[in-house]
Amino acid sequence: MVSTSADQRELYLPLIEGIQEEPPFGVFMRNLVARAGARRAFMFVDLANAALDQESAVLHVMSPRAAHEPRLDFQRLRALRLHPFGRLRPERVYSLDEMLDYDDPAQLAVQRAALEEMGIRYARWLRISAGGAADAWLVLVRLREDFSAAAVATLSAIAPHMASALRMLVALNAQRLQAAMAQSALARMGIGQIALDGGGRVMAADAKAEAMLSFTPEPGQRAGRRLALLPEAARAVEQACAALTDDRGGGVQVVRIDARRGIDLLLRRADLHLSEAAARPQIIGVLRTDSREDPGEGAQVLQAVHGLSSREAALAQALSCGEPLVEAGTELGLTVETTRNYSKRIYGKTGAAGQADLVRMVLTGLAPLA
Repeated sequence: MVSTSADQRELYLPLIEGIQEEPPFGVFMRNLVARAGARRAFMFVDLANAALDQESAVLHVMSPRAAHEPRLDFQRLRALRLHPFGRLRPERVYSLDEMLDYDDPAQLAVQRAALEEMGIRYARWLRISAGGAADAWLVLVRLREDFSAAAVATLSAIAPHMASALRMLVALNAQRLQAAMAQSALARMGIGQIALDGGGRVMAADAKAEAMLSFTPEPGQRAGRRLALLPEAARAVEQACAALTDDRGGGVQVVRIDARRGIDLLLRRADLHLSEAAARPQIIGVLRTDSREDPGEGAQVLQAVHGLSSREAALAQALSCGEPLVEAGTELGLTVETTRNYSKRIYGKTGAAGQADLVRMVLTGLAPLA
């Protein structure tokens, strides 16, 4: 089948761009429904590394004429025990008759009755495999007449492109998971980061930085943003970035960017390992709030790591937050003598040389990540 400009514009390009959509492939599926004359379409996506109790992702698109109809019951559809999806040959288009169980008349009757009730009289199934990382099943449905040969040919032609798009989606999701884990850990410690070029242009910011800072668009047509700062602070950031880029500023520089809120921005030369095609920042800016982990969860970590009792762990957690020993014990309902005894036991179990060393151990350990 020869690919036309309409195929490129309506199917292939939306398929590539749909990797970034949430949920993915929405525009592509809506265009496919229109091109195939389908009443509705849906796609099941099963990820190989998903949790055992994680249900398949289901992407569902309806044509305008079916917009008033209730959504399909996908669990009921799967419970019909149509042709086992895992045994469908990838990139081959199957008709509805090929999915029915003709070896079991009773089951066949159940399948047909349920499909009729759901408005599925004609359908085409297509399995897409992402090389063991994921499997997807695309289904197009019609009510009054079967699909044309042209519609089936279109579905068959796009199958390898869908497999490629699914592989890219799986790879992108893995990178998103890595980024989400890293941002979550930093956010728990009150840390936000921004990536800047040598002139102080913001190339990217994580969620914590986005919440703490304000930005303005880069003037003109250039991509990126600037930190929305008072003129003096803005100049200081630009000068620091230029100095670090030219190796005139040592390894790091610190700029107070918000005197009212007491926010300082640590700037250092970027040392990220990125692909050749990636836009590379020259400076990484780091800011931090004084937020700490939930006291109960932090104490739970200390209890598990150092073998402390629950009361000892709660006291150690309080001391790590800067509370004086006696006051921390009083808040926990301990007498002064019991508090001092607990502190000695804490130092013995953790190996800390004293309160300052205990604070160091807590802040550099796992508790702040609880």
